[in-house]
Amino acid sequence: MQILITHGHLARDRVVHLSRTQVLSAATAALLLLMLFSGAVYHFIFLKAARDGWPVVSQIVQLVVRDETAQRDRFVRENLDAMAVKIGELQAKLVKLESVGDRVAGLAGVKPDELKPLQRSADGGRGGPYVPLDSASQAQLSLALQELDQSADQSIDVFTLIESRLFESRLTALTVPSTPPVDGPVGSGFGFRTDPIHGRAALHTGLDFPADKGTPILAAAGGMVAAVDRHAQYGQLIEVDHGNGLATRYAHVSKSLVKTGDIVRRGQTIAEVGNTGRSTGPHLHFEVLVAGVPQNPARFLAASALATNAAQAEARR
Repeated sequence: MQILITHGHLARDRVVHLSRTQVLSAATAALLLLMLFSGAVYHFIFLKAARDGWPVVSQIVQLVVRDETAQRDRFVRENLDAMAVKIGELQAKLVKLESVGDRVAGLAGVKPDELKPLQRSADGGRGGPYVPLDSASQAQLSLALQELDQSADQSIDVFTLIESRLFESRLTALTVPSTPPVDGPVGSGFGFRTDPIHGRAALHTGLDFPADKGTPILAAAGGMVAAVDRHAQYGQLIEVDHGNGLATRYAHVSKSLVKTGDIVRRGQTIAEVGNTGRSTGPHLHFEVLVAGVPQNPARFLAASALATNAAQAEARR
């Protein structure tokens, strides 16, 4: 870039050569000076005019500030309205969740007394003027969000308690001897009968399942093998401890597939049908004991059958 400088017809002309870098540097410097000048004018004139109330300039500044304030208020209002709508939707969902929680708690066997501490904390003293969410302030919306967070925490506590009870019920069900140990009909039931060997009336303390020798014997429930022994009357005997004073016995077996101390699960094959001990033929003698007292195993097996039939009927609906 060339700049021609003249001083008149008697003076010599001058030519100034400027490179592109010099031109850009000069333009940048001029722009910075312009920005500094504008800032100084705004600071020393417009702000001073606004503070001192100059007739024309102060009115212009007030209009600009008023417009910016209105835009900011409108933006905040729109965001608060959106928050209010969202909070309303969350409140409706929490109400439904609490209703579902109450129903499921009843099905899980959670007593209402166990939920009273939560209800007292949720329904404690409250008050104050009613302010609809659509006209609420930011502070009121923050309070509503805090209450929603507290309600969500309480719902989590309720469902955690329900989950614990359901898990406890499942564990209890797994340790109740309700699975038939042999697939087949019952030959002799629980109660008094004519003894097949000496012919006199005697108490039969279990159920007999006639089956071929070698037929698999299944654990009626989960538990720990308490004993694998040979008995004069029971023959080869397996006893499984299910906890809470509940135990099962499997007598006259020909072969034991577990040993003392083993953990067995429901339906696991633990032995084979035999004819050992005081027996007139191959069969399984099955007993259920509570605190060492023989119970009628048919009641446990019937309860399982009833539960299965009820579940199947419910599924067909």
